[in-house]
Amino acid sequence: MAAPYQEAEQGEDRSLRDHLDRPLESLRQRLQDSNLSDLKAKATVFKHKIGKIQNLVNPNHLHDEEHEKETDERRAFVAKSHRFESFAPLREANKIKWLFLLRLNVHKKQSISKIGGSLLKSAHSKHALEALCPEGTPGFGNIKVMRHPDHNVFENAADMTFYWAHHEKFIVIDYNLAFIGGLDLCFGRWDSRQHSLTDLHPEGIQNEVWPGQDFNNCRVMDFQNVMDWNSNLLNKADYGRMPWHDVHMGVIGDCVYDIAEHFILRWNFCKRDKYKHSDKYDWLMLKGREGPDEKLIGVQRPTHPMGQYIQHPLGPIETKNFGPQGTVNAQIVRSSCDWSSGILTEHSIQTAYCDIIRNAQHYVYIENQFFITATGDKQFPIYNTIGKAIVDACVRASKEGRKFRVICIIPAIPGFAGNLNEEAATGTRAIMDYQYKSICRGEYSIMQQIAAQGVDPKNADALADHIFFFNLRIFDRLNKTPVQVEKPGVPHQNVQRTQAGDIMGSTTGGGGERVGEAGYNQGAPSVDPVAASAMLHGDKAPEAPWTGNPEPGDHTFIQEELYIHSKLLIVDDRVVICGSANLNDRSQLGSRDSELAIVMEDTRTINSMMDGQPYVAGHHAATLRRFLWREHLGLLPPQDLNGSNDANAQPPGDCDSNIYGGEEDGFVADPLDDQLWELWTGNATRNTDIFRDLFHADPDDCLKSFQDYSKFLPKGIKQGHLYDPSRTDVKEKLKQIRGHLVWMPLDFLKDSQMAETGLQVNAITESIYT
Repeated sequence: MAAPYQEAEQGEDRSLRDHLDRPLESLRQRLQDSNLSDLKAKATVFKHKIGKIQNLVNPNHLHDEEHEKETDERRAFVAKSHRFESFAPLREANKIKWLFLLRLNVHKKQSISKIGGSLLKSAHSKHALEALCPEGTPGFGNIKVMRHPDHNVFENAADMTFYWAHHEKFIVIDYNLAFIGGLDLCFGRWDSRQHSLTDLHPEGIQNEVWPGQDFNNCRVMDFQNVMDWNSNLLNKADYGRMPWHDVHMGVIGDCVYDIAEHFILRWNFCKRDKYKHSDKYDWLMLKGREGPDEKLIGVQRPTHPMGQYIQHPLGPIETKNFGPQGTVNAQIVRSSCDWSSGILTEHSIQTAYCDIIRNAQHYVYIENQFFITATGDKQFPIYNTIGKAIVDACVRASKEGRKFRVICIIPAIPGFAGNLNEEAATGTRAIMDYQYKSICRGEYSIMQQIAAQGVDPKNADALADHIFFFNLRIFDRLNKTPVQVEKPGVPHQNVQRTQAGDIMGSTTGGGGERVGEAGYNQGAPSVDPVAASAMLHGDKAPEAPWTGNPEPGDHTFIQEELYIHSKLLIVDDRVVICGSANLNDRSQLGSRDSELAIVMEDTRTINSMMDGQPYVAGHHAATLRRFLWREHLGLLPPQDLNGSNDANAQPPGDCDSNIYGGEEDGFVADPLDDQLWELWTGNATRNTDIFRDLFHADPDDCLKSFQDYSKFLPKGIKQGHLYDPSRTDVKEKLKQIRGHLVWMPLDFLKDSQMAETGLQVNAITESIYT
């Protein structure tokens, strides 16, 4: 503000100026108090939106001005100094704990910031979250939710993205703790390691584990009307749920700062892109990114800013859990670009995958929801080259005479509803077609490229390279009584809706505080005895006492694929990558879905074995791999439904993971042990044969054409049920199933065109499926 004498010194007539200013100021005040001011503000916002139309002819509009080019150059300079050309450096001495499918003990926080929302009905998610602290409650205003990208064609046509999504799954709490991995915050994700399919309990609804839409099977039907959570059209008395397998990481240490930085960049970009003229959302500052570096996190300084500039973290950064906290060296990597973060494309996740796989010495273990990749530049429309890294690692190991295995576990069928011979499943078949072309079909597939260099990828008897693919599958039994049978005029979903409401009735108040105990899972048995039969010491479970019909027919047995949703890479018992990125172009290219992952290598070592020789393994990677393999092999005990006292359900700062040692842990210690491999492949073969024989489970190697598929499908029998309920050997057969492994059928529909070109799959839409 200028001093009074400055204007006088410039020779201005003060009295005349005041005389002229008074009526103008009065007029301005009257306009400010009228609707004209609001109209002017709306006109300014509308002008800004209309101005975006010019961006249609300039897709590089976020990177063509001098200050934008300077920021891009600064980001590129920083990335080139980091491994994998990531925005984040390698951070030493983090404390990282692997977690999967367990209820975590989460402490209530006074303030929360959350960006994005559920892919399904994100408007509902936004309003539901903000309603947790309504006006008049102590936490009002602490929960802020942004939705992005904007699909309003009239307002944002130039920056539109119809196909891609924010696919990241991470949480940062007070800069002290972060969770990152593959697990979504949505219905149907909680599970136990025995992966029960059924949730019928004649003793009472208080025993139910998955109320409302938490009981879901996306192969039968997708979620319907998620705003009404306790309404479920999937009949529990007729179908099993889709069991879920996922992996997440809990992180304490310097990596938390990098995850927070990524969050702040996305927040500020969304603020600029969508909420620039709204004071409801503030700009976020980051300690350590002040001054010229604030541009790295997308901070804008408009002439008339809307909203405040809030420094993060809110408390002194010196009080946070930074510096040495553990023994894991880790680095955050991402897939991000112009549409998702306002930056030039970064694909450091793909770079990390390729580099780590290509340099593997003993084994590569992959769990992923998809497997679509290329071995070069001749597999249009597939561009990511993780497949080439796999080929290079296998061929190199063969030439050096080393035993080397690539073991991949992916879902049997992508998680979309419908039989594969239906027109509605064209998109599902397209994904499977791209997967088969990546793995084994065509001269540029991984197996054909390995074979072309003189290596037989399927020769398990030679010290050559091999690559193996598996799925996971489960069986269970419907505890169905006359009570669960649908009565005329009373649809079963109405009964389920009422039960779900009774179970969850009065758990929380409007402000999020607990006001009563729900009936949820209060009386449930600690373990489902039938689903547990595939686990350690579970061979008698199919004979377990039955609460329903005293002599239940074998039609009560059901099966379903165990859906692998994890996005995990473990190499040589030393390096782990875990995050949100699928193994496909959508996740790996950086220009499509946005993703976040963490690369980890533990400096804490354990003495182990590799191919019969003493070997120094990383504690974090080796214990995670052993735990997963024991679950898949049925060498872990069933898990109690109440995980409150389970060490694996606690945050990383509370305790280490329980690795369930003993002879079973020793049995899986050497990932290249011949006896272990014999059990692994033996279980997969026996399980595959039994599921084929009893259930006609698909997909299967015996189904080489759609004609075979149509003949094989059970007629008049609900999905997942026994093919021939009159058989008398069902229980004896099921008692032989161990673990959840089955072979991936690489010959499935090999004689048919899996995905015909049409409205669903064509040159415009094919990138959706890759």
